[in-house]
Amino acid sequence: MSTPDRLIEATQELLWERGYVGTSPKAIQQRAGAGQGSMYHHFAGKPDLALAAVVRTSAGMRETAGQLLDGPGTAFDRISAYLLRERDVLKGCPVGRLTMDPDVVASEALRAPVEETLGWLRGRLAEIVQEGLDEGEFTPGIVPDEIAAAVVATVQGGYVLARASGSTAAFDAGVRGLLSLLVRHTDPA
Repeated sequence: MSTPDRLIEATQELLWERGYVGTSPKAIQQRAGAGQGSMYHHFAGKPDLALAAVVRTSAGMRETAGQLLDGPGTAFDRISAYLLRERDVLKGCPVGRLTMDPDVVASEALRAPVEETLGWLRGRLAEIVQEGLDEGEFTPGIVPDEIAAAVVATVQGGYVLARASGSTAAFDAGVRGLLSLLVRHTDPA
């Protein structure tokens, strides 16, 4: 792995673990096994390196989600695959955690890739829900944008509940609950 890649990866990990303020240039250099000269040769400073890390973290989330959401199966199958995928629930979402970092949120440059990624996710989920509606898979009248927001909120909120309790049970319960609400209910007429 190249020095810039090691520096970006180290910054990604540290932002997830410690947040922006807790991610010092020295910690980045130590984790990456790179010297100060190497860091400043490749990046103008911590903000530049943090931006590269946030962009890469966001791209990774899009890639992972895209593989599941664009995969085979019905709309329900693809949403289920996204919700049920293996993840380190107690560690939280690397992109979602960035939204709770006041320094990231205060920086338009750092916030932009996060906002774009979460917007892309909601948009892609809404498209899939619309596909399910068009195929008669979901109950008529549901609003794709609202269901997409509920899916993202369930995942992100599930991380918070799991971390608060130290157990994945709350995350799993939220996912099961949401999936049960998506199953089409027919009138027994």
